[in-house]
Order: sequence, then structure tokens, then C-alpha cells
Amino acid sequence: MAASEARADCSEAALAEALADVPELARLLEIDPYLKPFAQDFQRRYKRFNETLNNIGENEGGIDKFSRGYESFGVHRCADGGLYCKEWAPGAEGVFLTGDFNDWNPFSYPYKKLDYGKWELYIPPKRNKSLLVPHGSKLKVVIRSKSGEILYRISPWAKYVTREGDNVNYDWIHWDPEHPYKFKHSKPKKPRGLRIYESHVGISSYEGKIASYKHFTCNVLPRIKDLGYNCIQMMAIMEHAYYASFGYQITSFFAASSRYGTPEELKELVDTAHSMGITVLLDVVHSHASKNSEDGLNMFDGTDSCYFHSGPRGNHDLWDSRLFAYSSWEVLRFLLSNIRWWVEEYGFDGFRFDGVTSMLYHHHGMGQGFSGDYHEYFGLQVDEDALIYLMLANHLIHTLYPDSITVAEDVSGMPALCSPISQGGVGFDYRLAMAIPDKWIQLLKEFKDEDWNMGNIVYTLTNRRYLEKCIAYAESHDQALVGDKTLAFWLMDAEMYTNMSVLTPFTPVIDRGIQLHKMIRLITHALGGEGYLNFMGNEFGHPEWLDFPRKGNNESYHYARRQFHLTDDDLLRYKFLNNFDRDMNKLEERCGWLSAPQAHVSEKHEANKIIAFERAGLLFIFNFHPSKSYTDYRVGTTLPGKFKIVLDTDAAEYGGHQRLDHNTDFFSEDFKHNERPYSLLVYIPSRVGLILQNVDMPN
Repeated sequence: MAASEARADCSEAALAEALADVPELARLLEIDPYLKPFAQDFQRRYKRFNETLNNIGENEGGIDKFSRGYESFGVHRCADGGLYCKEWAPGAEGVFLTGDFNDWNPFSYPYKKLDYGKWELYIPPKRNKSLLVPHGSKLKVVIRSKSGEILYRISPWAKYVTREGDNVNYDWIHWDPEHPYKFKHSKPKKPRGLRIYESHVGISSYEGKIASYKHFTCNVLPRIKDLGYNCIQMMAIMEHAYYASFGYQITSFFAASSRYGTPEELKELVDTAHSMGITVLLDVVHSHASKNSEDGLNMFDGTDSCYFHSGPRGNHDLWDSRLFAYSSWEVLRFLLSNIRWWVEEYGFDGFRFDGVTSMLYHHHGMGQGFSGDYHEYFGLQVDEDALIYLMLANHLIHTLYPDSITVAEDVSGMPALCSPISQGGVGFDYRLAMAIPDKWIQLLKEFKDEDWNMGNIVYTLTNRRYLEKCIAYAESHDQALVGDKTLAFWLMDAEMYTNMSVLTPFTPVIDRGIQLHKMIRLITHALGGEGYLNFMGNEFGHPEWLDFPRKGNNESYHYARRQFHLTDDDLLRYKFLNNFDRDMNKLEERCGWLSAPQAHVSEKHEANKIIAFERAGLLFIFNFHPSKSYTDYRVGTTLPGKFKIVLDTDAAEYGGHQRLDHNTDFFSEDFKHNERPYSLLVYIPSRVGLILQNVDMPN
């Protein structure tokens, strides 16, 4: 037998074996036949996932029990009034509990050493049955390292930490309120089309200070509801000692950030959102952890390992942070329990996983361009320990909470990231379409309006994997950060300070900026994915940028706020952008284009700067030409009958020029155009996006 034939037989046998091991791999390969050469990679990943899941079942009684680590680890009041404490500190020689309750005697309450690096302590109740460790009192875990060093640590399972006055480090506060918050409202149903309002509690006030959970609940939630968003993505909730890290350098994984208020106030925020029919996602950071040791996970047991890889593999050079050892049994327990905690304790409806690209690859995405060659997503560069953890996390979430939502922040475009685990995928519901905001910034920075390439815009907005859902966005918090600009600031820059009053005539810059701001958002919303995301304030063209207080800006809060009052001022043009964003979202709620199949693009005309497509029974038309309007422009459609304009960026209430008459009826003819069986003639002014609906068809 020739060598090539032998290889082919071997390859066919390997494929058959992979198809036998992975229940629905055949479906994945049917969707994307180019993945066939990597069938063994999917097989290996799935088998490792299954083996880990089975091991959890055999040794821990199943993932349900395994993910409840927070019920035993940390510090807990027992029914008899005593205290049960448990920690994992494999590198420690001794572990002790100290705090206000024992006048900070470091060694009076030693833990007992158990197997596998675990330690436990039971403190009997007081004779008078009073609380041994009262709510609000301070605690520390004392670690005696192998070198004899005495270390004061915060438990990795601490539920509340706070910083007093000018203290550098956080204190661990025992959180055990007499009357914990009781949820009053049921969770909303899983949205069919996800419209996400990316939110940060601390910057949600126009005042130069850190805003509170209460402020957000009372003042921002009603705005979000009015704008038509059905989901909030909460950033910077997991406790982080450094405010300017934007919540991405986590120090206490089970603690809700105390800088905004108490855990009970966060629960009230989530509950109130649910009462409004709003789903709430947590921005979860399991890709890395802060290097802080006094008030973080780092060096918890006196070693550089414990929760992290030892040596260089345990450090992220770009982020200056620690990297988890995802194959460690207790790290898996910690992270899976952390996910469970935020759902069970706070009522979150799902997660946006941050830094997934960094997790998936040993190179962490640093210095990688990701051309789309499938070999980039398989092989030794993939960190399969982290990938298996993500599969387990998605399995946990979707098994125990079927209506929960998971979103991956991945820039690499890894195939099957959002495919079911049964197909060999990682199991996420959505991925962020991260190329879209980069495209808009590139166009605004590098090209004149008349040089915008319509085909390239359409390609960027539609270039996504079949049946793997994407969250589209024109800009997120990344584009608002200092060093970059929001779309509004790229478009209008310094004129936003002087020419946003309705009492002054439109300048060319402001006119262009307001019209393109709406068009960019509408085409991204309608064509770019199966979900849509907006960062708070950007919907109305928030001026300036975002910068947290730090040494480099003299600890100023001037740019760490959201000026919502600008939209409430009838004399300012911000209200027009706000009105448009609201009506765009509410039309999507009515028509459901995000949950409809991907759009059919019938036209992308370079000279005319026209893009036309159909989705969810609607006809979308965009004229990006800076000066040319078109009378009786023929546009193709699949539908016969009468059409009406249902949304128009040029309407007066959106700061437009009111060049379109919404009373006009448009009738499609039996005239084939651009491969569509029918067509209609439309007046399309310059710099306008409009949506036509067939009124003869049922909604």
C-alpha cells in the first residue's frame, strides 16, 4: 500500500473514532467541513472535558456539589452559634484565624491540617450564645510559611472587603447581616434579541465622585429601561483594589466592590432591574488576578503557586498579573464556585467572560495577528487546561441555569467557541464582534467620507461564523478610554464644546457627526450580529473620554463620570442622539431583527455609497454619500406590496433634516433587481439610514 493511501486510511479511521467519541461532532463538521483535519483536536478536548466531569462526579458527588465551595470554604456561622472555617493553603506550615473577636491574637485559633492542602477550624459557640464573630468585625487568616514567615491574609472566599480612610490595603469584613436582602421579583425570560447596556456603577453619576449602587438603581436603571435595552452588563463589580484598573485586576473574587456600597444594595440593584424586565450579566474576570498579596490571592500560602502557575507561566507580562493553574483541582473548585456564587447570591443572569483570548493560548494573544488560518487555533499554542475550564464553566451555567447567558470576549476568532459542547465546542452563547469597532475607528481616522468602501463595511459587519452568535457594537468601554476617543469625539471633537446648542445653526462638522453617529449605530445594530452592545453614555454621543483617577491625572474624577444631564437639556443636541437610540432599540423589540437569520445584502454600491439589505422582513437602506441624494433609486426586495418608512435617521426628532415624508407609500413592482424578485423606487437623501416595512405582511 502506498504511503499516501496509508495516511488516508489512518485519517479516515481517526475521523471515524472522533465522530464516535464526540456526540454531535458530525453536525459541526457539516456546518464547517474545513474543520475536518482538526477532528482529533475536538475529540481530545471533549474527552478531557468528559474525564474531568466524571472525576468530579466520582470524587465530589457531581459538579452541582463541587461548585458550592463557598458553602464550606471561608468563614461560616453554624446553627449552634459556633464558627466553621476552611481554607486551601498547600504551601503553608500553619494556618490561624485572628481578628477583632480575639483581640488580634495571631495564634490562638489554629486550623487543623487535612489532606490535599486543606485546613479547617471549628470554634465552639460562646456560653451566652452571643455571636462569636459579629457582623461587620474584621478578620484575617494568618499563614505560617515553610520558611517560618508569618503572613496576614484575606481569605480567598471573603464576601466583603473594604478600605478605610487612607489605608493602602483592604480589610476583610465579616458579612453576616441580621436581615439580608430578600429578592422580590422573578427573573425575566431570556431575551430573544440581546440589547446590552454596558455599565459601570462608579462612573454613572455626573458628579466627580464614585457613584453608588443606590444611585445606579434609582437614576440609571430607569434610563436604561426607557432606552429600550433589555440587558445590562455590569463591569467592575468583583472587588478590585485599584479603581483605575476598570475592574480587571481582581483582588477578592467573591466580594462585590464595597466602593459603591454594600452587598445588599447590589442585590437590590439586580432585583430592581429584574422588575423592569432587564437581564443582568456580570463581567467575570477569570483570565487573571491582581498581583496584590496583602489583599489579593497572590502568595496566599506563602508560595508563588497555590492558585497560580509557578514561575514564568504564572505571570502575564503585559497585564502584570497572575495566571490561574486551570488544571488544579482546587482552582477548578474555586472558579466554578465563584460563578455559582454570583448567580445564587446576587441573582445574575449570566456572564461576559473577560480576556478569553489570553486564556485560550499560551502566548495570550500577545504579538499575534490571527489571520484566520485554522492552524492558529489548534496545536501546542492552545492552553487546553484553560479551554477545558471554559467548557466546564459553560456546562455548569447552562445545566443548572438553562436561561443564563454567556458571552466570550475573544479577538482570535477561535472556531466552535460558541458551538455546543456536544459538538466539541466551548459552549458560549455569544462572542463579541471585536473587529467592528476597529473598522469604524479606522474609517474615521484614515479615510475621507467619499473614500469609504461599502463592500469592506459589509464584509466586516457580516464576517462571522455560521450559527455562532455575535454581539455587535460600534464602540464599547475600550474605545472610550483615555488614549482613544469615542465615535462622537472622533466625529465632532472640539466643536462638541461650542456647537451642540440648538440655538446655533448646524456647522458642517456637527451636522456630519450627528448624522454619521446614527447611521453607524443603526447599520451595526441591524447587520452586525445577533446581539447589540452599547457602553453607557455613548448612545447620546458622550463628549470627551474616560479616565479614572490616578497619579498621572492628579487623582481627578473629571473624566470618570457620565454626564446624563446633557440629554435632559432641551437646548442641547445630545437629546437627538438619545431619542434615536431609544427608537432604534424599541423598533428591534417590535420587529426582532437580532433574532432573525443573517441579513441578505442586495446592494453595496461603491460609487453611490449605497448599502441595502433585508432582515426580519424589513428593508434597510443606507446612503453614506456625503453630498449626493438619489431620486427614484431602485432597491430590490423579496416582498410584494406596500412599504412604509418605520425609522429614518433624517427625522427632525433625531436632529435630521426631515427630507423624507413618512406618509409616502412605496409599492414594490414585479421587477427583478439585484437578484431580488421585486423592487421599489425610493428617494434616498445623502447621509441617511432608513428602514422600510412591508405593511401588507403580518408583523
